[in-house]
Amino acid sequence: MHIVMLLYPRLTQLDLTGPLEVFSRFPELKTHLAWKTLDPVADGSGLRLLPTTTFADAPQADILFVPGGPGQMALMDDAETLGFLRQQAEGAAYVTSVCTGSLVLAAAGLLTGYRATCHWLSLNQLAFFGAEPVAERVVEDRNRVTGAGVTSGIDFALTLSARLFGEERAKRVQLQMEYDPQPPFVGGSPRSAEAEIVAAARETARPFQEQREDVARAAAERLRG
Repeated sequence: MHIVMLLYPRLTQLDLTGPLEVFSRFPELKTHLAWKTLDPVADGSGLRLLPTTTFADAPQADILFVPGGPGQMALMDDAETLGFLRQQAEGAAYVTSVCTGSLVLAAAGLLTGYRATCHWLSLNQLAFFGAEPVAERVVEDRNRVTGAGVTSGIDFALTLSARLFGEERAKRVQLQMEYDPQPPFVGGSPRSAEAEIVAAARETARPFQEQREDVARAAAERLRG
C-alpha cells in the first residue's frame, strides 16, 4: 500500500514524522514524501527534509496524508497543491491529516460533510468549509481519519494502523516505540490546562490565529465559487 504524505515549506515536522515513524514499522506500507520538486524543504523551525517524489511522479495513494504547520496557510490558495490532493483523493482508500493539515484538505473540498478535527486553536475553522469540527484526539468518519494537534499524529497513525492490520499488530508497534505518554504536567489540552494558561496561549497566538482565520475564510469563499 502506498502512503503519499504531503511535504511542504514551513510544515510542523512532528505532524509528519510522528505518523511516519509508526507507518514505517509496517512492511506492507510504502511511504512517499511528495512536493512540487525534489529540492530540500525547510520545516517551520528550519529543519530540512527531502521529498522522495514530485507531484507529477507520485504513485496513486492508498492513503493520502496532509500534515499541518504555519505553511498550511499558503497552501489554501495554491491551485497546484489543492489540485494534486483532489486528484489523489479520488483513488485513495483513506484521506487523512494531522493538525491544521485538515484545513488544507477542507480547502480542497475534501472534508465537506465529514466530521473532522484539527489543532484546538483552529478547530472552529473547519466549519467554514462545511465540515463538522470535533474536539477529539482522533476522528474517524468513513474513510476520513484526522488527528488533532501535533503529538496526536502518533495516536492517529496507530488508530489507522489498527484499522488496516488489526489491533494486536498496532499494539505491538506501540510497544516497540515505547509510546506510553506520561507528560511532566497535566494540561496538554484546553480541557485539562489551567484557565489562565489557556488564556495566555490564546493571547500569544492571537495575531497569527487571526491571520490564519482570514486565510481560511477566503479559501472557503473560493471553494463555494
